[in-house]
Amino acid sequence: MFAQELNKYWKTVVDTIRDVVMVVGTDGTIVFVNKAFETMTGYREGEVIGRPCTVLHCDICDVALDRKGDKWCTLFRTGRLDLRRTTVRRKDGESVPILKNASILLDLKGKVMGAVETMTDISEVVSKEAQIEECRRELRSKDGFHGILGASAPMRRVFDLISSSAKSDAPVVILGETGTGKDLVAKAIHDIGAGEGKAFVKVNCAALTESLLESELFGHVKGAFTGAYQDREGRFEAAQGGTIFLDEIGDLPLSSQVKLLRVLEERTIERVGDNKPIAVDIRIVSATNRDLDELVRNHSFREDLYYRINVIPIAVPPLRERAEDIPLLAESFLRKIRLSTYTTIKGLSKEVMNRLMEYRWPGNVRELKSALEFAAVTCGGPRIEIDHLPPRISEGKAAVSTAALTGRNREELKKEQLIEVLRQAGGNQSEAARILGVSRGTVWNRMKKFGVDLKRNIRV
Repeated sequence: MFAQELNKYWKTVVDTIRDVVMVVGTDGTIVFVNKAFETMTGYREGEVIGRPCTVLHCDICDVALDRKGDKWCTLFRTGRLDLRRTTVRRKDGESVPILKNASILLDLKGKVMGAVETMTDISEVVSKEAQIEECRRELRSKDGFHGILGASAPMRRVFDLISSSAKSDAPVVILGETGTGKDLVAKAIHDIGAGEGKAFVKVNCAALTESLLESELFGHVKGAFTGAYQDREGRFEAAQGGTIFLDEIGDLPLSSQVKLLRVLEERTIERVGDNKPIAVDIRIVSATNRDLDELVRNHSFREDLYYRINVIPIAVPPLRERAEDIPLLAESFLRKIRLSTYTTIKGLSKEVMNRLMEYRWPGNVRELKSALEFAAVTCGGPRIEIDHLPPRISEGKAAVSTAALTGRNREELKKEQLIEVLRQAGGNQSEAARILGVSRGTVWNRMKKFGVDLKRNIRV
């Protein structure tokens, strides 16, 4: 009795199945489809009943057609088709990857009366496979040097210096504009020289106030100052046996410079509020986007400390001086964007690439990465076009002109760069920080240092 009732409601049962179910006659015409068919193909039931199954343009049909030229599919000779990976075409012309099963249907006398096919949409599986292949290509990439991309002559010289300096434990200072990848250079030196498992500790000297900086660097003991409720290990102790990376060292206060000089000379530190020396065995790597020679002349950076940290200088070139690396960098960033956001962007138009090559990139590699992330969000198609780029780039506005890059000291250029980026950001300090690849606090500190006033200099 139950079997009879089940047969009565079989269409309701089949319509609840997520996979497509399609029944065809012996001549290949469609006689039944379930609701999942409409979802996957875009065809309504009334549009396909009575039409040949070739309406789906299955890409294995050419193989399956009988070579004798009659209408019968080879399925009616073989009896089954198991888990064949293929594609069908939707009503809107889009191809859908599927897994297909098929079997002939026999009546009670064993006579062939038709065939049933099931189709499983595997679009998500195919997408995941493409992402895995992207990951494999990323891992196989030969253009990177310990996470740093570049094949130009200036970058090859940097790579040589990294390899050479990694063999020594002498202090290294990395010089370069904001966003050039100085932190990646520091990490590469550590990875090559320190060995696996050794600590790499980064300190942004510009992001901490003078009162907090010494505690962060050297630690403190309980009761050393208000709020010091317990002993605290500093960054130098945390880096024991490894590398400490002092980013933005040009912004280090003079009082802290004296103590850092003592660490370099004596290889010991003292926690704030204590006079007990603690021996440290670490490699010191520092970086700055400021002109240390100018800072020494202005007596805002100690000359003796300058000579101690400047044993091995490595200058990282700005992106405008290695424009031939832009296509390589853009391809890598797009690959990472596709992997992290599941977008289907395939590449850049020729016009976009030309604009990327012409732009001056005041924020350097960081700004290029941010620009492509912006374009990926605004792009609605398979290719990034010129109007998908941030306005400052699509309109061809370089933040620092070629003329401004010659005949002036670095501090003047840094001030002009800051003012121009703030103008592009409409005075928004958070947006200016994003363009430059620094914190909002760093932008504020530079405004204070250069005497930049939003109302006077930016006119907002």
